[in-house]
Amino acid sequence: MSKVVSMADAVGMYVEDGMTVCLEGFSHLISFAAAHEIIRQGRQNLTLCRMTPDIVSDQLVAAGCVTKLVASFFASGSAGSLHELRRRIEHHDPVALEVEEYSHYGMVCRYQAGAAGLPFFPLRSYAGSDLPRLNPRIRLVDDPYGDGTVYVVPPLNPDVTIVHAQRADRHGNVQIWGISGVQQEAVYAAKKAIVVVEEIVDDDVVRSDPNRTLIPSHAVDAVVVCPRGAHPSYVQGYYDRDCAFYRRWTAISKDSGLLQAWLKEWVHGTANHDEYLDKLGGNYWDDLAVAPRLSEPVDYGSRK
Repeated sequence: MSKVVSMADAVGMYVEDGMTVCLEGFSHLISFAAAHEIIRQGRQNLTLCRMTPDIVSDQLVAAGCVTKLVASFFASGSAGSLHELRRRIEHHDPVALEVEEYSHYGMVCRYQAGAAGLPFFPLRSYAGSDLPRLNPRIRLVDDPYGDGTVYVVPPLNPDVTIVHAQRADRHGNVQIWGISGVQQEAVYAAKKAIVVVEEIVDDDVVRSDPNRTLIPSHAVDAVVVCPRGAHPSYVQGYYDRDCAFYRRWTAISKDSGLLQAWLKEWVHGTANHDEYLDKLGGNYWDDLAVAPRLSEPVDYGSRK
């Protein structure tokens, strides 16, 4: 059965006010198109979960969709600060943003615990860190198998996870290559999962290389076909990161008036991602094009 739906339908069906929404993609494969659709549909009071908030969090918070952020490494990639987040956190301007901060590995462990149905996940990396003092959900417990103590983090089970990927078949078998981040863990941890892909391919394409299928169809509720839907982040093998936009965002984000004007023009002022792409113009992609760099095929073999 096909799980392919439009972006508007996927967000309309699975993202509701007040939900905990995971929108992952570690530098690579960030579904900006899905975030923009959440803004267009006016969702509110969301708890947003992300490793590295990135520009997409700045936009969702500025649009009034998010009241709590669960995240690690608060930055805009390597391009600068996220000034809407800073205004909310440092000055409560216009209102405070509730924040729950972890390390990257702490977030990975939370997703792993959520995906596996575990009550917590132990990790060593908080020793000597200030984060346990700032976040009471990071706790120090006795090692049940020996001497000493170990830090633990609770499971993270979003109401819905949205991830981007290179391709899928119509059933929702999703193939990813390049930096895979926690796309797989975040999907398994969630109650519902939307996967946005650059293209739908025939079933035989997916079956020809099963090890590249990081997210199988049984974990996916909806597949959305949205070429260039990760812009301004990148998709390995399809288009490069729009570093110039990331640098421009620092100035946009620093001025709340400019940020709201950007949202009005580029998100509310476009009916969907196709119109967003039309507004960018076809020539815009010349600098983001990537040359082919094919991997060698492997032989899975089969009984004669």
